[in-house]
Amino acid sequence: MSEHIRQRQLKDADGTRQKLSYPDLPEPLLVGTYDNHTHLEIADGDQPMNYQDHLALANQAGILGAVQVGVTLESSKWSAEVAATDPRLLAAVAIHPNEAARYETKEALDADIDGIATLAGQERVRAIGETGLDFFRTESEQGKAFQHHSFERHIQIAKDFNLALQIHDRDAHAQVVETLKRVGAPDRVVFHCYSGDIELAKICAQHGWYTSFAGNITIKRNQHLRDSLKHMPKELILVETDAPFLTPEPLRGRPNAPYLVPITVRFMAAELGMDANELSGQLARNTVAVYGSWGS
Repeated sequence: MSEHIRQRQLKDADGTRQKLSYPDLPEPLLVGTYDNHTHLEIADGDQPMNYQDHLALANQAGILGAVQVGVTLESSKWSAEVAATDPRLLAAVAIHPNEAARYETKEALDADIDGIATLAGQERVRAIGETGLDFFRTESEQGKAFQHHSFERHIQIAKDFNLALQIHDRDAHAQVVETLKRVGAPDRVVFHCYSGDIELAKICAQHGWYTSFAGNITIKRNQHLRDSLKHMPKELILVETDAPFLTPEPLRGRPNAPYLVPITVRFMAAELGMDANELSGQLARNTVAVYGSWGS
């Protein structure tokens, strides 16, 4: 099995990535929690780490485990394979909405979604995701149609296997909610890298859907994320890195990793007026409620 199957560009489109080294280990959490969305198959930085190195550092920081997330059939197979061999990982498998939009035919898309359904039966595959709708990067009508088709098929797979659903939702809040209501949501729904406002948070709270916050909640302009966090019931919030992306301030632009979760947890705790370790324990309980035990 390859250590990585993707490589992140060392500079973003605007050329802003200058510091390519991984940050120092933050102060560990005294009460452990989980990174519920990460992409360890992606090599990043001037000295890329393999998933074992990532997890070793994460454990030093008080991170008990992570959900490794696929976005293509290939990366979903990789995710399922590493989760089957490492007790610190669970897997989520799916065709990302932006990937779904790139298929030339629906038949080819369906063939790969069938492959996702095959992976869904593995014991340490605990979620279908990330799936959903993304109208920020997809403008063509065929691309949007393929995204809708893929999303609905993934929802059904999650229900068929009683798995959590991890949703990627960008510039498509109303359409994602409409789809979930129309076709029927699985029992456990997670809005990964939550990007909505208070109105979407109210809908999530009403339906018992989880909101997962990443490092971008620390960015000054994202007050809507901080407002949404405060509105959500504490038993419906999660934390993630979406590594190697969305590194929290003041480390933005550098490679992200599960061991940096404590920075986001402490920021969230300050916003909520909570002790960081109390919040960390709550987040751990919430994460296990969604995905089940990591238990060896």
